[in-house]
Amino acid sequence: MAGSTRPPFPSGPSEPGLRRLGIGRSPSADRPIRAQLVVALAVGLILIAVPLYLWRRPTVQSATPVASSGASDTAVAVASAAVTRVPEAHADERVKLGEPQRTGCSAQGPVQGQDNKICDRLPFFEEGLKKAITENFDCAPKTGKEGTLNYVLSIDFTKRSLHIYPGKSGQWRGPQARRAAQCVERALPTAEWDKIPHQYRRYLVAILATYRGPESSPAAPPGPSGAPVFE
Repeated sequence: MAGSTRPPFPSGPSEPGLRRLGIGRSPSADRPIRAQLVVALAVGLILIAVPLYLWRRPTVQSATPVASSGASDTAVAVASAAVTRVPEAHADERVKLGEPQRTGCSAQGPVQGQDNKICDRLPFFEEGLKKAITENFDCAPKTGKEGTLNYVLSIDFTKRSLHIYPGKSGQWRGPQARRAAQCVERALPTAEWDKIPHQYRRYLVAILATYRGPESSPAAPPGPSGAPVFE
């Protein structure tokens, strides 16, 4: 018809046609495809890396842990034996103590030394004297042989004083014995006089200490020619 003219091309592309040609696709539509490509690439790298690691992994022989375990058990056994032997080396004490003897007590006046069984016990001073003697072995006279020293502890609750002197029952007397008694006296614990129960004002407590002499050195093992070997 002459009255109506049709344009040779449509004024604009229709939306369905653009979708078929891929025109007008939003950028967000490509994101799932990219994510799938990344995941596929990561899976491929894992599939390649795992076989390579398993192929190149160093092998460990089964005998090595057994030997190591055996060496460890041996070391533990040696260490345990060394620990258990320590108390045995110190089983013989360098000084042996007799039982504390309460040789005198008095309510007033000087105390005469004697075997007095009416005196009450003073555990604080008795145990303190024993500890001071045993923990201060170097206080003993340097005679180079075995000997005994009778430590007599004088306790005065009135003056709140302590004094140690060598008694007549010990083998060691004289200046060395007095120096040993003064050395032990300095190691006595500090007394809380008001808290120590007692019946008398003055006491004498004696402990006989027996000091072991120096041990003889073991003989050196013979050498190849029969002569002793000294290290």
